[in-house]
Amino acid sequence: TKPVIATGAVRTGGGKSEASRRIVDELKALGLKVIAIRHPMPYGDLVKQAVQRFATIEDLKKHECTIEEMEEYEPHVVRKTIIYSGIDYEAILRSAEKENPDVILWDGGNNDFPFIKPDLMITMADAQRAGDEMSYYPGSTTLRIADVVVFNKIESADLYDLQLVRDNVAELNPNAVIMDACSPTFVDKPELIKGKKVLVVEEGPTVTHGGVQYSYGALTAMKYGAAELVDPKQYAVGKLKETFDHYPDLGPILPSMGYSAKQVADLEKTIKNTPCDLVLIATPIDINRLIKIKQPTVKIGYEMQEIGSPTFKDIITNFAKKHKLGNNKKISKK
Repeated sequence: TKPVIATGAVRTGGGKSEASRRIVDELKALGLKVIAIRHPMPYGDLVKQAVQRFATIEDLKKHECTIEEMEEYEPHVVRKTIIYSGIDYEAILRSAEKENPDVILWDGGNNDFPFIKPDLMITMADAQRAGDEMSYYPGSTTLRIADVVVFNKIESADLYDLQLVRDNVAELNPNAVIMDACSPTFVDKPELIKGKKVLVVEEGPTVTHGGVQYSYGALTAMKYGAAELVDPKQYAVGKLKETFDHYPDLGPILPSMGYSAKQVADLEKTIKNTPCDLVLIATPIDINRLIKIKQPTVKIGYEMQEIGSPTFKDIITNFAKKHKLGNNKKISKK
């Protein structure tokens, strides 16, 4: 019964979460109330997880969230956005509607398509994995149904690969609105990186089943003059050693696998075992809160920024006008 905006991507790690945050920011700038619903992340007791509501950091503990779940929910919660997830999406949707939002945001997961029919579908394309938009299911479906396609991370993309993706998108979805974007990183203590042997901890899903050998963390370490990216493979223990065996092409980075208490413990021990001057944390949450790290740490963040036009402001303002949301005078001035 409420207008729905959905985000999706061709592959895991394409920038859905960053896009979702930008969408929420623009909706709130128009004075609109938005509630997010996240693609399911069923790692625990599925009966208990039927309907989950996250409004505070304490709710993450209450629902015994894994690292991967926290990486998705926490960025919304700290921005004071309520986010639902769970198993029973009929019940989840009805619970969200009872809170009387102006807009519901479907925050996509992996490269899956939304479970709720969207009024506006925004899909991330990724030139770092050029060609996958033609062959990966269901990611290719999210591209075909998109109203808006965002070419993200173009600042680090090969020009040939970027053009290949543009050509493929034009073939699969010629009517989509195209947006260019980049994802610059923000470092809390960049001066600590130069000349150091750095262990980079990247977001797990992006560099494992997402197929990216390295991501924001490694690029940032090199940008700020790290002497070496320390390869943790030989120091990995337990479940993380199994992860490296399963993904032998991973670069010199450590994926933040944390689907269970065992994996979290293995992550802590692997970091402890790895001889490095500095640990660069490139995960959406600060894992210092969850594990003990003896080495000095640097935390990076990343946010999506549009290049040229249209922008998210343009897209969301037009969406609000179309659905007659909020204060029409306020929106018309935007």
